[in-house]
Amino acid sequence: MPANAILQKAKKLHNVSDSLDVLAMQHAPISEALTILAGTVRNSATMLEVLVTLKLGPTIEPGSGSN
Repeated sequence: MPANAILQKAKKLHNVSDSLDVLAMQHAPISEALTILAGTVRNSATMLEVLVTLKLGPTIEPGSGSN
């Protein structure tokens, strides 16, 4: 299903954002820039999730239960 493929990419973007946050903590000279980039990537991931929900409806991940 296309929605699940898009949501998987959004999850990967969240992981990239988390990695950039870690790098920001480790590299003081460029921490501000890395933090800004992490936020931008995180926002893009969130926008993908919202787009999928609005346009394709809520999806249920396999094995996630029915909460």
